[in-house]
Amino acid sequence: MTTVTSPAPATGATEKKSAAGRAPLRRGLLRWLFVAPALAYMALFFGYPLVRNIVMSFQHYTPKTYFTGKAPFNGFDNWRAVFADELFTDALWHTALFTVGSLLGQFTIGLALAVFFSRRFRLSGFVRAILLLPWLVPMVVSAVVWRRILDQDHGMLNTALNALGLVPQDGVPWLSSPGVALLSAVLVNIWIGIPFNMVILYGGLQEIPRDLYEAASLDGSGPWRTFRSITLPMLRPVITVVLVLGFMSTVKILDLILALTSGGPADSTQTLGTVTYQLSFLQLDFGQGAVVGNVLILISAVFAVLYLRANRADFGKGK
Repeated sequence: MTTVTSPAPATGATEKKSAAGRAPLRRGLLRWLFVAPALAYMALFFGYPLVRNIVMSFQHYTPKTYFTGKAPFNGFDNWRAVFADELFTDALWHTALFTVGSLLGQFTIGLALAVFFSRRFRLSGFVRAILLLPWLVPMVVSAVVWRRILDQDHGMLNTALNALGLVPQDGVPWLSSPGVALLSAVLVNIWIGIPFNMVILYGGLQEIPRDLYEAASLDGSGPWRTFRSITLPMLRPVITVVLVLGFMSTVKILDLILALTSGGPADSTQTLGTVTYQLSFLQLDFGQGAVVGNVLILISAVFAVLYLRANRADFGKGK
């Protein structure tokens, strides 16, 4: 009688297969380990405050809450109170005007200066460095200086315009007239934001191949046609970044308005940022202040999504 012995299992091959199966898992864990610190930072310093602010907008949150720890939920009372307030509607409108006016002025002048400095000339680097000063100076300092310049009685601007005979003898009430104050704030913000736009757009212009301009010149293309057909299309990704980042920093601006006008006169320069400050830190109604803050966050999130979609579309075209 013969016994048939089964072959021994190939343990070496099995171990190799299991090791190969665990390799992708290890790589995935390593990737998450590298990302984990950034995720923890985002969750701690961005995620938690965001969630806390949303919860606070549905609570009756007062200074007493800091001592008692009690902040009863009041449903949509805070939201209804904010949306029913005419100040919020006016601030929303002022924020839109301030943001659009600032972005148009900053981008247009910044692009013109970037194109101008793309043609190198003597002392161009020095002049560019001088033009960066408004961006480097703290915004509160710039606002205080401009408040002195725009003063109706003793400001440098009215004095110069009076000498030229361009304004009445009593001057223009740049910061004390409800019809002019918001425009003055827009002009000051344009002055502050021009260097940022100029620097980013200038860097984008340097990345455009010179061969394209030479080919356009040989084809008889004029300056405007060359700018419209080559410069603007090639600058589109940079323009997207400049406009979106400019929007994100302008829509929530606070310190410039507070230092210039404090939201006045007659609430003519109140924006969503100043209303949030007023509700939270002057009236101490943290719930309603959180509502306006959430509106600002929502507006910024919408434009962030648009920015990401635009970048994705540009990447797809490039690919």
